Amino acid sequence: MSDFSNTTLTMTRQFNVEPERVFDAWLNPEIMSKWFFTLENTNKVTQNNPEVGGTWEIVDHREGMDYRAIGEYLEIDPPKKIVFTFKMPQFSELEDTITVELKKIQEGCEMTFTHVIHTPHEENWTEADIERALRAKHDDTEQGWNYMFMGLKELAETGNNSYKG
Repeated sequence: MSDFSNTTLTMTRQFNVEPERVFDAWLNPEIMSKWFFTLENTNKVTQNNPEVGGTWEIVDHREGMDYRAIGEYLEIDPPKKIVFTFKMPQFSELEDTITVELKKIQEGCEMTFTHVIHTPHEENWTEADIERALRAKHDDTEQGWNYMFMGLKELAETGNNSYKG
């Protein structure tokens, strides 16, 4: 048995703007600092080098703690697709993979988001334990992205993010 298992989260969202606007929100550090694993009032660091092989980093300060998220870009195809790794080193050295696909639709664009989530196993876990952990990680991750996507939608469509976490 391996030391981790995977689950895949896929979400679809529609935006009333052109795909370029949503694409930019994923890569522009000024916009990222307002929604991507952070909020404007809790963001400490937003660094981004949006090119294949380039890295990104977000540090968010919440409840007296810093949360650091990092990754590397694997594919960038403006304004259609971004593929990157995601890791929070303070919790795990496992790297997830995230794919963002955008397509133009009649009333704006549709984003298909796919997150391959790696979940580490603990010693002596049974198959049932692994399934419970995967389900919990999937559901927690989905809830987090739902909140982030509310901010992303508002930012892309209005330029503002009133969501405060």
